[in-house]
Amino acid sequence: MRLRERDIGPVSDPLPYLHRMANNLMLDRYRSSIRREKREQEWSGGGDMGERSPEPSADDRLVAAERLERVRQELDGLGARVALVFRRFRLDGVGQKAIAEELGVSLTTVEKDLQKAYRALANLKDSFDAE
Repeated sequence: MRLRERDIGPVSDPLPYLHRMANNLMLDRYRSSIRREKREQEWSGGGDMGERSPEPSADDRLVAAERLERVRQELDGLGARVALVFRRFRLDGVGQKAIAEELGVSLTTVEKDLQKAYRALANLKDSFDAE
């Protein structure tokens, strides 16, 4: 954006200009890698984000179990195929094309089944957040 605003003519000393440009590029990459490493450490719990308890409380486990059951019910309520497609894709890591071949349906059908499941789970998450 700055280059568009300035009227840059010919560079009088191209070699120092090139060295400065390369130096700035390396500094940018170095700073990005430092930020990325710090973000990864914080995400994995290795940063200074505070101590996490290794074991969730009994209340948290109970709430999680109830929510998991509601998720199962929601998926099963969408139909057997939708639930199967979702579980095969998200839990088993099977590709959509392979699922379509397994079930004898088109790839579009698998995609639509996943969309139904995602929509239902997003709505369920919203209801969990509202609680």
